Amino acid sequence: MTSLKEKYKKEVAPALMEKMGYKNAMAIPHIEKVTLNVGVGRAIQDAKFLDIVKNTLERITGQKPVLTKSKKSISNFKIRAGMTVGIKVTLRGDRMYDFLTKLINISLPRVRDFRGISQNSVNEQGNLCIGFVEHTVFPEIHPDEVEVVHGLEVNISTTTKTKEEGIALFTLLGFPFQEE
Repeated sequence: MTSLKEKYKKEVAPALMEKMGYKNAMAIPHIEKVTLNVGVGRAIQDAKFLDIVKNTLERITGQKPVLTKSKKSISNFKIRAGMTVGIKVTLRGDRMYDFLTKLINISLPRVRDFRGISQNSVNEQGNLCIGFVEHTVFPEIHPDEVEVVHGLEVNISTTTKTKEEGIALFTLLGFPFQEE
């Protein structure tokens, strides 16, 4: 078992049950999945960019990424139906908790001028969305080997119903939020 998973079971779940007044242990919110997404609009001009991003996501997550394709043609963006527009990876279970541990303890502190996650990053359903401008903040990526610097989004989906529940869950798990 991973340390974040143990922390959730031993500390976070009982604290949430007491704080939010849940009567049933199954009603306690938890993290369902983590999705990493990279938009590859640049792949239209540079075919090598797609392979670079694919390898980067695979190194960061340890899991093979999936290509996302456009459903419609949009002439203003020079997109045709069926064209690859993004790459994503969905993490669940132990890999998810391992990734979140790395995210909290290593990657977020490595972000330049990081002062905490804005509480506005948590949506009304209690899911957290974090955008990274550079993928080099992850420990699996060595800055010397980087050919192209690209951004990525990390979406953390939970079973929470409200923004307040989501913020409480993430705060107890150790996510660094800004003081507001």
